[in-house]
Parts: sequence; structure tokens; C-alpha cells
Amino acid sequence: MTQLTTRDGQTVPPFAFGTMQLGGRADATQSRAMFDACVERGIRHFDTAYVYTDGKSETLLGEFARPNRDALYIATKAGFAGGSSRDNILTTFGESRRRLGMDAVDLLYLHRWDGTVPLEQTFETLAELQSQQKIRHIGVSNFAAWQVMKAQAVANRFDTRIDVIQPMYNLVKRQAEVEILPMCASEGILPVPYSPLGGGLLTGKYTGDSTGRLTEDDRYAKRYALETMHRTAADLSELAQELGTHPATLAVAWVARHVAGPVPILSGRTAEQILPSLAGMDYVLDDALYVRLCALSPTPPPATDRLEEA
Repeated sequence: MTQLTTRDGQTVPPFAFGTMQLGGRADATQSRAMFDACVERGIRHFDTAYVYTDGKSETLLGEFARPNRDALYIATKAGFAGGSSRDNILTTFGESRRRLGMDAVDLLYLHRWDGTVPLEQTFETLAELQSQQKIRHIGVSNFAAWQVMKAQAVANRFDTRIDVIQPMYNLVKRQAEVEILPMCASEGILPVPYSPLGGGLLTGKYTGDSTGRLTEDDRYAKRYALETMHRTAADLSELAQELGTHPATLAVAWVARHVAGPVPILSGRTAEQILPSLAGMDYVLDDALYVRLCALSPTPPPATDRLEEA
């Protein structure tokens, strides 16, 4: 399995913080408070992207990280729009480095699959950035398992590899269990899943009158529209109450507990809001509790139709 280290050689703890809200829903003061809270709790891995908050996320993260750059692990993503052409990768990554105020980042993701550009062009470009020491690791986000393996075969031709994948994974979005997470365990690719709280659904706040992504963003409303998902969220809240903890703490700990060793990306709008997620870093799920949590949502069927052999 890919082992992440900081530039000063320290092992990166197995949790990350996603900065999608920095400079958007979270203003500069709130963003700084979240960054400081994460560092205080031991997080060293910070994830951003060219597209986040029109560049404000990268700019703020760069400002916060600069004094202790070598003790942190910084990841960003090439432009979501424009695809994986050489020109788009170099243009967007160049702008990302300018915003961050960094000559190099630790991890550069392809933000999505692009079937219109030859993989040879994409990975020759990424290998070149590695040889120039502008990136240390290559990642892919939102790829299917077959897309990862197809791309990995091409990456090998340029003496490089995909080290990390960023899929969606949470208690109500478990498709990654079918092929992505087993692939990671088999091929030594580190899974760094986003949305461990299901866009806030698994915090329990939508059982009341609270607003957030699911009420304000049509994409998230559609993504988490199924009634079964909301039933799972309600059941999770009941279990959390029984255990005397927060549902977000259980949701984060559940993602991290998978045998493939996922690195959950935590996120939020304020330092206070992310505290239950940070608590999930230390919450130990024994086998019995993990099974109880798994039972709150349907386990996806295996990739084969030979269910009698699963």
C-alpha cells in the first residue's frame, strides 16, 4: 500500500481534511480556525482542487500551510473542466501552484476520467511533472476500477504509477466496496474517500429543520434523495444516542475501519462543526459495533452474478 510521508520524512496520519469550503461557505476566519483545529488534532494531509471556490481554497490553504510546509502533505487536482490533456493539466496545475505559493505539491489528482484524451498523453505529462519534482504522487478521483487499471497499465510505460484514488464512500454510498476497495487492497493503491458524512446527511441534522448542501445544492439533493438513505441516517442517529456519541463520529470511524485502510477526508464549514468528525479519528469500532453499523444500510452485491459463491 502506498505510504504517504511529509517532505520532512514523517508518516502522514490516516485522515485528511478537505478544503472544498475554504473561501466559500467558510470565510477566511472560519477557514483558518478549521485548519488550526485539524493540525492540533494531528491531521497533516490537506486536500484541495483547482476548481474549489474559484481558487480561493488553494489560495487560503497555501497561506495557512506556508509556515510549516515541510511538515504537511498537500494534494490538489487538475482542472475538472477541460479534461486530462497535456495543455489542461499543465495550465491548471501551473495556476494551482501559483495560488498555493508552492513550487511543488505532494499529490496531484486527475479530477475525473476523460475518455477523449489518450492516456499516453496524460501520463507522459504526469511522469514529466514527477521527473521535474513538481509532484511526488499521482492520484485519480472519481474513476471506476476498470478505468484505474487501464490507466495504471499506461502509467507503467512511463515508469510511474497511480498511488492514490479518491472515490466517494460513506454508509449510504457503498459502491466502492464492490471493486474499488478490493482493487486498492490488491494493487497497493491508497483509497482516500471523500464525503464520509454523505454531504451532512449522516450528521443527523436533516432530521430537523436544518439547512445545508442537501437543501441548497441540487446535485447533493439528488445524490442523497433515496428514502432508504434518510432511514439509515435516522437509524445512525439513534445508535449514536444509545452509545453516547455523535453520528458523525461513528460515520467517520466506520469509513476508516474498512480492511482496505481508507483515509477519510473530513470537511465542514466551522471549527465547531468538524469536532465530531475529528473525534472519529480516535473512536475505536470493535467487530460487533462495525457489524451493527454495516447493517444500517444495504451491502452492495458483489461484482459477479454468481451470488451463491459470494
